[in-house]
Amino acid sequence: MKNNNLFAALRAAFPDDLNAVAVETDHGLLYSWRDLERSTAMMANLLKSLDLPAGARIAMQVEKSVEAMMLYLATLRAGYVFLPLNTAYQSAEIEYFIENAEPSVVVCSSKNFGWVSKIAFKAGTQNVFTLDDDRTGSLLERAAHCSDLHEAVPRKADDLAAILYTSGTTGRSKGAMLTHGNLLSNALTLKAYWGWQPGDVLIHALPIFHVHGLFVALHGALINGSKMIWLSKFDPKLVLKKLPEATVFMGVPTLYVRLLAEPSLTHEACRHMRLFIAGSAPLLIETFTDWQQRTGHTILERYGMSETIMLTSNPYLAKDGERRGGTVGFPLPGVSVRVCDEDGKGLPTGEIGAIQVKGPNVFKGYWRMPEKTKEEFTSDGWFKTGDVGKIDERRYITIVGRSKDLIISGGYNVYPAEIEAYINDMQGVAESALVGVPHPDFGEVGVAVVIAKPGVQVNGDAVVASLKAQLANFKIPKKCFVVPELPRNTMGKVQKNVLREQYKALFA
Repeated sequence: MKNNNLFAALRAAFPDDLNAVAVETDHGLLYSWRDLERSTAMMANLLKSLDLPAGARIAMQVEKSVEAMMLYLATLRAGYVFLPLNTAYQSAEIEYFIENAEPSVVVCSSKNFGWVSKIAFKAGTQNVFTLDDDRTGSLLERAAHCSDLHEAVPRKADDLAAILYTSGTTGRSKGAMLTHGNLLSNALTLKAYWGWQPGDVLIHALPIFHVHGLFVALHGALINGSKMIWLSKFDPKLVLKKLPEATVFMGVPTLYVRLLAEPSLTHEACRHMRLFIAGSAPLLIETFTDWQQRTGHTILERYGMSETIMLTSNPYLAKDGERRGGTVGFPLPGVSVRVCDEDGKGLPTGEIGAIQVKGPNVFKGYWRMPEKTKEEFTSDGWFKTGDVGKIDERRYITIVGRSKDLIISGGYNVYPAEIEAYINDMQGVAESALVGVPHPDFGEVGVAVVIAKPGVQVNGDAVVASLKAQLANFKIPKKCFVVPELPRNTMGKVQKNVLREQYKALFA
């Protein structure tokens, strides 16, 4: 029987020369492919020695480090289920995740050991280890005594590899169950579609508790046997210094905005680069065009989610089409995408509706939520993404927002992304967000929240007046506030739930 353990596939892609550098850190540490092989074996043997139940969950909430990445690989290798937790989560959130997922092992930073271990032991977790970003902690101390030989535990494609909790902007977070097959199929598809080649070097500047950094970036480099330049956190000056040594960079839009603010970002600085990829949040057209002008490179925007990993991508090769700003490109090979109305009926080209998807990358369901899982799939097996978008005549997909962000004002549908695009085009506006708040007459109305460009004054009333000259009345926000910054999550996404909460009593 073929071993479908994802680790076995990643390990098979290691280069023949195991002494070559696999990872170079921002502190100048070098890890060889042999180091990855041996250290993940020792950690896998440590997990095995704990006599964990089949399918045990290994939860990790630590700062980004190469050792944290090795723990993820060791978990796959040992046949267990990895549960990455955002480093921003506080005690109430951690308590929920640990009670819900019932991990057998929890790994946390030393500084959090006191409160995390208390929650974990109370919930029945047997093993709590520490791991810090300076290569210390009880996990490494214990693993040091284990053998550095380990055979990857056989796994079927349908076996669980990871549980990723969604950010939970409505109700409780849900644990998306991803299998070895989901992750491997997506890694191989992206390797081919994005033209990964021998000699590619990735700058890894993303967190590793999220799909983008943990799966898309990490698997991309490993399945290609590519070296990574590993940054513990994003630093625009350091990225620019490292660009001449790299060929691939993946970032969220905020990172591109911060790189554009650096005068040393030039055509010359990017001369060695092959590909810049953006995702996790919408990329403004302005950022897209500014990047083209400053670097001579066109950013490739793609679209995915915790439940599906990557779904669509702008083309890599010119023969497949241009990379179009404001779109997320085409469905990836093997992935099907359709746009439907409220009754689940397919919509014609160019019409806005609910995005549904199907493919080998689509998750198994929500952890211990059979009802919720059933609700999120159609009777013919398509997953309802919760995103709203359209497919144009050239098959390019555009996301116009989340269905929960849809504003129904006086019975009319208002799509925030459409209004935001108009506001973002206005003189002096850096970025905007439109949210719906309760209104006694219309049920709900839009409120715009805007950030001005540095050194520019923007007037909220003038923004509203300008929109009135361009859009139907029902789409016009009733108020516009100019603020210094928008609330964001760790991936740079604007937290509209926070804005809705903030302005909900405006018209009460």
